[in-house]
Amino acid sequence: MPTDIQNEVQGLLKGAALSFDYKTILVGIFFSIVGWLAWRHGRKTQSGRHMILGVGLMAYAYFVSSFWWSLGIGSVLTVFLFWP
Repeated sequence: MPTDIQNEVQGLLKGAALSFDYKTILVGIFFSIVGWLAWRHGRKTQSGRHMILGVGLMAYAYFVSSFWWSLGIGSVLTVFLFWP
């Protein structure tokens, strides 16, 4: 029984390690910095929209493991920051 659990845990860790690459992490860090700046601006100007979008930009990278999805979602959220 313990070997079954060990094999399953090793499989999960192996899959998790292969799901991220350096490009995805760098895009996530970049958009997290943009989100932090948007959140600070929203807090200073009392703009709830900027604060919510800032939190979204900081948080979405934890849930997305694909480079292209990460780039697309971050770009769309950043565009919404400047949308009138």
